[in-house]
Amino acid sequence: MKPATQKISVIVGAQWGDEGKGKITDFFAGEADYVVRFQGGNNAGHTVIVNDETFKLHLVPSGVLYSKPVSVIGNGVVVDPKVLLAEIAGLQKRGVNPNLLVSDRAHVIMPYHIDMDVAITEHQGKLAAGSTKRGIAPVYADKMYRHGIRMIDLLEPEIFHEKLEKSYLFNKNVAEKALGGKISLSLESIYNDYLGYGNQLNKYIADTSKILYDAKKDGKSILFEGAQGISLDVDHVIYPHTTSSNTAAGNIAAGCGVSFTKIDKIIGAAKAYVTRVGISPFPSEIEGESAKSLRDKGNEYGTTTGRPRRVGWLDLVQLRQAVRVNGLTDIALIKLDVLNNFKELPICIAYDVNGKTIAEMPASLSDYRNAKPIYKILPGWNDFNIKNESDFSSLPKNILKYINFIEEEVDCPITIVSVGPQRHQTVLK
Repeated sequence: MKPATQKISVIVGAQWGDEGKGKITDFFAGEADYVVRFQGGNNAGHTVIVNDETFKLHLVPSGVLYSKPVSVIGNGVVVDPKVLLAEIAGLQKRGVNPNLLVSDRAHVIMPYHIDMDVAITEHQGKLAAGSTKRGIAPVYADKMYRHGIRMIDLLEPEIFHEKLEKSYLFNKNVAEKALGGKISLSLESIYNDYLGYGNQLNKYIADTSKILYDAKKDGKSILFEGAQGISLDVDHVIYPHTTSSNTAAGNIAAGCGVSFTKIDKIIGAAKAYVTRVGISPFPSEIEGESAKSLRDKGNEYGTTTGRPRRVGWLDLVQLRQAVRVNGLTDIALIKLDVLNNFKELPICIAYDVNGKTIAEMPASLSDYRNAKPIYKILPGWNDFNIKNESDFSSLPKNILKYINFIEEEVDCPITIVSVGPQRHQTVLK
């Protein structure tokens, strides 16, 4: 029996994304009144497995698979309407009718943003972030330039055309004249297509800030779902190898339009090892047979891109920062079953940077490029079957040692453990 969901709860990624947040959100979402995405776009992907059926979600919050909660895409999310409509249609085809709201203030990814993404990535070279080329960085940039398009604009043809002219010409000039890229579609074809998308999405578009504010006043249960992870936050990690939004839990107010002064739980999802999709230094990265085993057993291929993920041993330098910046109250440790049959399990406890020991994430890109992992070796474990998923203490002895060591090092309790991909394969402390 799961405990009742807290009134205001947050689930964020404590690594580079792809930690299994979707499963943890899905596990608790059935008891929530609202499940809210507050940042990112369809560069993120959450995989949820229910009764051997796999759902891959990109924009719609993971709680959509339950009938009770309202799924909310907040204003901090950037929305590709074509992708959103395809995701809704795919869910409906499988018998899920999304109970969905989209903020009228959410910014819209346009086709020229995707063209710009390609041109910018080529320009950045080795300083690129390993973009998914979904247009995320350019749409956030347009938002800050103040010539972006918002969901509400798609419902107002004259305003939409007025804004589109400015945004389109700006991006076309930068892409083609400065970066040598190419904008593939005409302004008028985009205008006509996106008015059509707006008409189809009209019934979902709403002032979600007011709706969530009223829900808060009424004592409703709200569960926030972050996209990506803290190690992709645009401010706090190894810049410029980041995403284009703030992934930290503190971004909730900006990303949904309501200030929550009391949050009951902030849960950081972390794999029992580490994965990374994209370009950047990766101190605890491993290669060879161990890497292949982790990748294959954990099915470590990007939900959005299908790209093979880079893999490494658990990095506590990274996890310490996740605890501090997010204010984590709990850690959900995911995919412990993937570590079965490793005789020994290294855990990175600090970095050696040119002979100096560093236990916290550096701001210096040079230091991070030169960081070598300092490992603590813990004993591994063999295959196991969890007989009593309500009894945390029934976990094998060496798994409990692994958990206890992490808790002591990062000063945050691990209260949720995932021992398999299914919703029910979750053990609570």
